[in-house]
Amino acid sequence: MLDGQVRRLINPALDVLGARLAGAGVTANSVTVAGCAIGLGAAAAIALQFYMAGLVLILFSRLCDGLDGAIAKATRPTDFGGYLDIVLDFVFYGAIPLGFAIAVPAANAIAGAVLILSFYVNGSTFLAFAILAERHNMISNLRGDKSLYFTTGLAEATETIAVLAAMCLFPGSFAILAYVFAAVCFYTALSRIVLAARMFSRL
Repeated sequence: MLDGQVRRLINPALDVLGARLAGAGVTANSVTVAGCAIGLGAAAAIALQFYMAGLVLILFSRLCDGLDGAIAKATRPTDFGGYLDIVLDFVFYGAIPLGFAIAVPAANAIAGAVLILSFYVNGSTFLAFAILAERHNMISNLRGDKSLYFTTGLAEATETIAVLAAMCLFPGSFAILAYVFAAVCFYTALSRIVLAARMFSRL
């Protein structure tokens, strides 16, 4: 929901930094992989109950996730780069709730599983929509230059990062935050299904 507004605010700075990194020989794919590795480090820190370290690593990981696209824009975007970006994003978003579940299994395991399920369902509606949009030659730049067609929704990257940050700041409230945000993700998935039914049944 907030990604478009946030992108308009941060993209100019990301583009400048991305161009400088590209000029220094840094590739978009290397930054994508580094961002995922940092994200897995965040999950490991959370599993060990180093929540503040996990928060810092989450923020660095998502900075890399923004920079890889800026570097690609300054050089030459590739289909594989877009593919790698989305796959490793899913790795990151699954790993962080898993870290919380490992940290305190008795309190967090079921809530973490429900949240991961909601990510999985939401992600499937997003990717399936993108496949059909590609088949019908639909384009959208509401979320910047992307390899896939990005549908808007109540739960997008900005909201997800904000919730993950809140979980790190208030780890004792993980279960409540996880259940609430899982409901938001399920709602977003349902809204995409309804949107797809309206758009693609006509086509």
